[in-house]
Amino acid sequence: MPEPIVSIFSGRASEYLAQKIADHYGSAIGKTIVTEFSDGEFQPSFEENVRGRDVFLVQSTFAPTDNLFELLMMVDAARRASAHKIIAVIPYFGFARQDRKDKPRVSIAAKLVANILHTAGVNRIITIDLHADQIQGFFDMPVDHLYASNIFVPYIKELNLPNLTMASPDTGGTRRAASYAKMLNTGFVICYKQRAKPNVVEEMSLIGDVTGRDVILIDDIIDTAGSITKAGELIMDNGANSVRAFCTHPIFSGQAFERISKSPFTEIVVTDTIPLKEKHEKIKVLTTAELFAEVIRRVENYESISSLFRFSTK
Repeated sequence: MPEPIVSIFSGRASEYLAQKIADHYGSAIGKTIVTEFSDGEFQPSFEENVRGRDVFLVQSTFAPTDNLFELLMMVDAARRASAHKIIAVIPYFGFARQDRKDKPRVSIAAKLVANILHTAGVNRIITIDLHADQIQGFFDMPVDHLYASNIFVPYIKELNLPNLTMASPDTGGTRRAASYAKMLNTGFVICYKQRAKPNVVEEMSLIGDVTGRDVILIDDIIDTAGSITKAGELIMDNGANSVRAFCTHPIFSGQAFERISKSPFTEIVVTDTIPLKEKHEKIKVLTTAELFAEVIRRVENYESISSLFRFSTK
């Protein structure tokens, strides 16, 4: 029996990234069309044969929810077209902030999305920097959870900052900041925040000394940029030499760009899991395409993926 052929397809929201992934993988992106009806309904379809193929569907599930539903419809279409395997490549996994019941009578939406993807017919998930690691356990299928450290750490080393210190903008990101500090053989500090309501920080304080240090804040997402810019200001007010932010998923909603413009950041480094709504002089984008292409190759060849995330501390 011949080996399954790899086919890479994309939803409309992530076509810019899927094209780069396909280029790095060494194949053309598959042909699809989306028919739109006047009432807003849409219908994606594959315009080439997928029978017996390993189908990789690239689509981030950022707002609007049409992006998630389009992915689900493509999964269903591939399953009904007799694809051998269906692997959802979800660079940004939306609804991940709803990973627990933080108050009564609310949905655990991250688990709900995991259930829907499984029911639709997904055989495997490839994603990067989930908001919470435990979301991997929501899936009843293999999950290849990648880390942007594979992209960020080499860039940080190139900066050659003399007094490097890592920082977390909140206590929830302590483990992430500590991981980067270990890889880069440096210390880290924590910004402790209390929220008045979602996207609104009431109070923030700093745990640790940043005097004369070149500080890098690490986070998985920047949404309205309220927390990250407040943390940057707090760090500079406490005597830091410079402050930068590294964030995997640039949601940038609301007043994000206005806050970034007024912020003390030397630069904000993000990836291309979500397309930027506008260009900004302080924002630098690093691509995830080569990493995703390599993981696709390793998945197909049953090779280790964890070995990608081993760094020297030198």
